Amino acid sequence: MRKESRHVLFVHAHPDDETISTGGTIATLVDAGVEVTVVTCTRGERGEVIPAALAHLEGNGPELAEHREGELAEAMRVLGVDDHRYLGDHGARLADLPPRRYLDSGMVWGDSGKPQAVPDLDSKAFCSAPTEEVAADIAAVIAAIQPDAVVSYDADGGYGHPDHIKAHAATRRAAAVMAVPFYAVQSPQGNGGDNDYAVDVSPVLDRKLRAMQAHHTQITVDGDHYALSSGPSMPVPTTESYRRLDGAGADLPFSQQPWVARALACAVALALGVGVGILGTVTHPSSMVVAGVLVPSGLIVALAVATVLLVGLRLVFGSRAPAIWAALGIVLALLVFAQVGPGGSVLIAADVPGYVWTYGVPLVAAFVIAWPRLPSRAGG
Repeated sequence: MRKESRHVLFVHAHPDDETISTGGTIATLVDAGVEVTVVTCTRGERGEVIPAALAHLEGNGPELAEHREGELAEAMRVLGVDDHRYLGDHGARLADLPPRRYLDSGMVWGDSGKPQAVPDLDSKAFCSAPTEEVAADIAAVIAAIQPDAVVSYDADGGYGHPDHIKAHAATRRAAAVMAVPFYAVQSPQGNGGDNDYAVDVSPVLDRKLRAMQAHHTQITVDGDHYALSSGPSMPVPTTESYRRLDGAGADLPFSQQPWVARALACAVALALGVGVGILGTVTHPSSMVVAGVLVPSGLIVALAVATVLLVGLRLVFGSRAPAIWAALGIVLALLVFAQVGPGGSVLIAADVPGYVWTYGVPLVAAFVIAWPRLPSRAGG
């Protein structure tokens, strides 16, 4: 049986594909502490441009590519991806081969209503590259990061774009050669088969929407609806679906923790927070003399323990939720012990250590919780 999945590789044809079809899953994995690598095959040089203010980029491959690189970088930041690579660049190229820049192949709508290759296909286009070479580059990434699963399109590329079809063929071949389970993106409805899996992305839908907004040359976002240059406004699905096509595997690597496990983790974090809050409240007034200098040792230890707890929870769980509940537990203890007791005593005095303990912990908590992403304890 395979170990618990801790690293997933996504292979997409153009900037924006990763967010539209798998953005919610990517964010969900990141929040669960799973390592995510995204490989983009081209820079979308032949994409259409929606905003009138950026219309001058359409048809200018190098300038549009540079602009879309910036859009993709922002989308990766929003989704929390630390490892993004362009196929053919260093880190996504077969060893001993010189770097290769795969160009967007473009497409035209055929008489059948399906996408077709453009008549003026560039010799450097992604579709012009031998599938064996593309698969070798993807296999080089798999060898480097050792993922537990590889995700790309189905045989039709989702809707028939030639670059998507090429990405499917090459990625599936690479996954087969490297003996890694291959998952194909499906429509949100899926087919209900044994190999079908659905990921509820509603908890991270806001991040998916913001990542889609980052691709502003390609996508118009209005509330929870979006539109591409080629179609009407559509709701952003709250479910992303996949089908395992190759490779035996354990459970779906995209599955989230059961809600009972998540609730238990948050409850334990809350209890730990209360405990640290009580301990810090009792010890923070303590001090000791070191080399003739009065050192607030109790306060230092209290703040250090609170910081270690909050950072540790983010490192272990890869999610903000346990850290938030721990912070609430500490603050709850502070609020209780800041009150005047029945005998007129108070455990948090109105002095410098009291103020630092009272306001320092919330500041530390805010920093730890707001930090975009702490390194996961899971290896690649």
